[in-house]
Amino acid sequence: MMALLQHAVPIATLIFVVSSMLAMGLGLTIAEMANPLRNVRLVAMSLLANFLVMPIAAVLLAKMLNLDQPFAVGLLLLGVAAGAPFLPKLAQMAKGDLAFAVALMVLLMVITVGYLPLVLPLLLPGVSVNPGQIARSLIVLMLMPLAIALAVNAKRPRVAAAVKPWCDRLSSLGLVAVVVLLVVVNFRNVLSVFGTRAILAGLLFIAVGYALGWAVGGPAAATRPVLGLGTAQRNIAAALVVGGQSFTDPSVVVMVVVVAIVSLLVLLPLSRQLARHVPPETTDHPRQ
Repeated sequence: MMALLQHAVPIATLIFVVSSMLAMGLGLTIAEMANPLRNVRLVAMSLLANFLVMPIAAVLLAKMLNLDQPFAVGLLLLGVAAGAPFLPKLAQMAKGDLAFAVALMVLLMVITVGYLPLVLPLLLPGVSVNPGQIARSLIVLMLMPLAIALAVNAKRPRVAAAVKPWCDRLSSLGLVAVVVLLVVVNFRNVLSVFGTRAILAGLLFIAVGYALGWAVGGPAAATRPVLGLGTAQRNIAAALVVGGQSFTDPSVVVMVVVVAIVSLLVLLPLSRQLARHVPPETTDHPRQ
């Protein structure tokens, strides 16, 4: 039974990621996605928070909490891997700027592919990273569905409007399935880290990411929570690829999975809570 559930995790993740990308693309245009990126300050702060401060935060938290080396490495992998596929869904639930969320996700993911192989060997000498493996999953599972959906919305807006609600429902069901399966399948792994301060490190890491993103997210009420969520939620897929390929100690991957579970359990209800405090006029895409 457990083996069956383990095989179900990547299937549920695939369904969630692809349906989310289709839903986002069917509801947006390229111009709407590009518009938030014209705000140079917002983009610069997003990159600074995700690719400089978060890796530093991971290193400092590991030292402050005296984490075991494999757990510290797992936290560092999350620190350098930005661009979470869950971000658009979280932003949608929080009633944030969805166009900015999708654009930010794509920007961070693309940079992560080049950033990881350059920076990680400097922080962890002797480690090699295969950017092609990360890029393949990024292109096939995320960028291609998004590009196809954007094209359909541009050429056949009525078709896009009809299909989008079904993709939204499938995405929501996929997200629920991913969270439940991750918790059930990795329950023993979560129990195994109790007493190691790994969960505490993950919680503090998420809190630092959200606070940092919110602080540099600009004056617009619709972009602050998006950058907060986007900085707190890391690119779990990229971290798992590197952790599984480059390290023999399974505790590295366990740390990544544990923080992934904790982040979803924290950020999903937080997104719901944020939506309750958003005035209706701020849910539109703000002009930069």
